[in-house]
Amino acid sequence: MFPGGSHAYYALVFLIVGLIAGALGLAGVAEVAGQIAWILFVVGIVLVVVHMVRGRVPPAA
Repeated sequence: MFPGGSHAYYALVFLIVGLIAGALGLAGVAEVAGQIAWILFVVGIVLVVVHMVRGRVPPAA
């Protein structure tokens, strides 16, 4: 799987679904899939940034 977690995977899946739907002329499905892919991509980026800012926290003993 992708290092960013499942957000990147599902964003890619929805992007591919959107591209295929667009090629088949299903504009509504392509638009919704594209929006879902964009939202998941942004959420994944936000989570990566938060993880990088927090850094590695040592476990509580």
